[in-house]
Amino acid sequence: MCLAIPVQVVKLLPGENAVVDAAGVQKEISLALVQDVAVGDYVILHVGYALQKLDEDEARRTLELFAQMGQTAPGEAAPTVAGATIP
Repeated sequence: MCLAIPVQVVKLLPGENAVVDAAGVQKEISLALVQDVAVGDYVILHVGYALQKLDEDEARRTLELFAQMGQTAPGEAAPTVAGATIP
């Protein structure tokens, strides 16, 4: 199963790259597929690439749904990103 998740851009880097925050885990990703991304923006991340920008409200609603999934499935682990549980 493939999963794309909302992450927040915390730092822009040279060469169409950025550092994003995913549930407290920071990761360097590529912004080559999206335009006009600024620090503080949310993007949809899939296998190291930002696929599109996402407004903050939609990002938060999606992250809340991931958190609810983890709370409503007894005996199953909560969704994680790079080893960190999604809030």
